[in-house]
Amino acid sequence: MVNALSVDVEDYFHVSCLEKQIGKGDWPSFPSRIGRNVDRVLELLNKTRVRATFFVLGWVADHHPSVVREIAQAGHELGCHSYWHRLVYEMTAEEFVQDTLQAKAAIEDASGMEVTGYRAPSYSITRESEWALDILLELGFRYDSSIFPIEHDRYGWLGTSRFATAILQSGNKTLWEFPPSTYPLFGRAVPIAGGGYLRILPYNYMKWALEYVNLEEQREGCVYFHPWEIDSEQPRLLDSTVAWWRHSVGISGMETKLARLLEDFKFAPLGEVLRTVSCESGGNQGNRSGKCIIQT
Repeated sequence: MVNALSVDVEDYFHVSCLEKQIGKGDWPSFPSRIGRNVDRVLELLNKTRVRATFFVLGWVADHHPSVVREIAQAGHELGCHSYWHRLVYEMTAEEFVQDTLQAKAAIEDASGMEVTGYRAPSYSITRESEWALDILLELGFRYDSSIFPIEHDRYGWLGTSRFATAILQSGNKTLWEFPPSTYPLFGRAVPIAGGGYLRILPYNYMKWALEYVNLEEQREGCVYFHPWEIDSEQPRLLDSTVAWWRHSVGISGMETKLARLLEDFKFAPLGEVLRTVSCESGGNQGNRSGKCIIQT
């Protein structure tokens, strides 16, 4: 079973918990660490012979185009992670269209590659911002990975599918949704391996839970992380002790966990994994089209 691996390419000062503390106009004043951190990620993936999907922030593509080119030249897939890292449910539909088109253009200009995958900052496509899916389909995106089927104080959409699903169809266009991996526990979905969960949770739990998804449920998993999550030397910008703990806990051991995960499981870019997915008509929860036509 081949799982999907994804990297959200943003710098340490782009995180959502800093949006009220640091203005967008202040970003250029902070020393960037994106280049060195992406280099470390690429080195790790090259060593383990794994290819991934890199969801790039449009701002990063505009200010550090060489980083995006390096990712593309290493043979990885590129996706869109918005331009300004704004939460989708805090934008209007018009603002979302403008932000997404600006980001998509910046990434494609920097890489020379077409971008057909999207991931919202902080998984902020929720029940309140479901309208964003229709816009993504209209803009030509073939898959999304922005819906987390869990309960969380910032994101989450309970009851949505835990697996890759053809979520929306219009005419001959289909939008697939590929959520981060979760484990079913007492009727709820519990995160497995991604971002802060990958940093905090014990490795043995993650290995056991992902094996359950692959072997017992016979489904593909989806793992994600950020380049800044392997950077223990990044400056502290958060005043709150609790917020800083959530941001930094487990960073020192993150690279070792990633290396073990990449050795223990098979991974590929999201788009490639979706091309191998097969399902019976109408068989997936959350499939609004009632069909399972793969068009990635």
